[in-house]
Amino acid sequence: MSFVDPRTLAFVLFAGFTAVSFLLCILAATGHDDPTEFYLGTGTLGPMQNGLAIAGDYISAATVLSTTGTIAMAGLDGVLIASSTVLSLLLFMLVLAGPLCGRGQFTLGDVLSERLGTRPARTGTAVVVLAVTMPLLLVQLNGAGAMMALLLGIPGSGAVTGCIVFIGSLMVCYAALGGMKGTGFIQILKTVLLFAAFVLLACLVLRRFSWNPAALFDAAADAGGHGGGFWRSGGQYGDSLSGRLEIISVQLTLVLGAACMPHLTMRLHPIRGVRAARAATAWAVGAVTTILGLIVIAGAGATAIVGARALRASDPTGSDALLLLTLALDPAAQSAHRSLLFSVVACAVVATTLAAVAGLTLAAAASLAHDVLAAVFKGGLPANRELAAARAAIVAVGVVAVVLAIATQHWNRHVLISFTFAAAASALLPVVLYGTLWRGFTVRGLRWALYGGLALTALAMAFSPAISGDPLAVFPERDFHWFPLRNPGLITIPAGFLLGRLGSRTGRRTRHSPDPARGDAPHAVHTG
Repeated sequence: MSFVDPRTLAFVLFAGFTAVSFLLCILAATGHDDPTEFYLGTGTLGPMQNGLAIAGDYISAATVLSTTGTIAMAGLDGVLIASSTVLSLLLFMLVLAGPLCGRGQFTLGDVLSERLGTRPARTGTAVVVLAVTMPLLLVQLNGAGAMMALLLGIPGSGAVTGCIVFIGSLMVCYAALGGMKGTGFIQILKTVLLFAAFVLLACLVLRRFSWNPAALFDAAADAGGHGGGFWRSGGQYGDSLSGRLEIISVQLTLVLGAACMPHLTMRLHPIRGVRAARAATAWAVGAVTTILGLIVIAGAGATAIVGARALRASDPTGSDALLLLTLALDPAAQSAHRSLLFSVVACAVVATTLAAVAGLTLAAAASLAHDVLAAVFKGGLPANRELAAARAAIVAVGVVAVVLAIATQHWNRHVLISFTFAAAASALLPVVLYGTLWRGFTVRGLRWALYGGLALTALAMAFSPAISGDPLAVFPERDFHWFPLRNPGLITIPAGFLLGRLGSRTGRRTRHSPDPARGDAPHAVHTG
């Protein structure tokens, strides 16, 4: 029996995190006299701090909840999906660190227009950045709203809606006040809290099995119905050819898509030098690997302790696995808001969401304010006006995200996650790699890759089993799918690269006028 009421503890923990986060943002905001400080504030952080901030961006609430559930439901397939995040970080470190760090750019539009030098590079990347960040924002807001309503013990969809609005308001304040430096501080704090919460959870799980991981995984295999053991593949999509193609597509999409997400690539721009960027990413790899290892233990523990049948009964996608595990580990709990352990874990998840949505909002707003306005106004914007435009864009993105999150709160979140990373890998990654590493890349190639990759991803998703023809689809009662894969990355990612190459091959070399947003001098570029 606890001497502290768990609901009171929940309020104290959440209020404490909110207060400290606001303090960090206020401290970070003291030097925001110009857009450079606002967008590149993390340049003063060391490798460890930058690494923890990058790790915080990689590990979102969606990662925590969905990965725990997938491991609990699918065993090895879930572990493979989790390992894709680590592989993505290695790609981020080895391939993207060199082209993207230390140049003083604010956005991907800056990076691409450095060589292409045209407004279509800015507007095109802004469109795709909004398309890939908005669905992930909805997932984060919905997950945090539901978790916060449970944390506070307020039932009903109206309570979830209220929590979504509250969290959306906080994310706008964090991003607008703190900028890049403030969101970096929040990511560091969130990473530490999440690590502490999962260390506690993993220790409680292992104690149930006499601190023997082998006994834990054997029990998970028995309780989950994994006939060949926990470490046997095929639990997520089956052993058929289509199932194996599906898991390959998911892994490929996560590895490539996560590496080029805009809120992650923004972390590289302020870092001075490739060596510093790789040192920071090495810290991120260590932090992410450790936390994902703890998530594997939690996922296996959810199956072994709660049982696969109870997990499926609560949520067929497994998203409630973390919640059910915390309740099962606290036998004195009679409801979610009376569980001491749940209060601690739920606060860590909500903190994770707040940090993630602040970074996503800042990335989307930066593209709107810096890239779109820089492309529309010939003379650019004065520093003070661009900073005001950035904060106005943060508010606009936040309002739209909250409205859409409320409208989609009953959707299968895996659909939005799949679209986000597939679109990023199919549209953004080709133009980032071609635009920084291939001298023959043209504006036409950029347009074909950006808009073509995005359109193909949207088309494939719209007619996939993720939308119709499946019990877990967005429209389960209808069936108009013809594309066989729930995650289209296996097809759309090569198509995005192919479109960029074909478009560049049909382009021509010409001269262009200066780009006022960057102060370019006229020079020859490849265009379409």
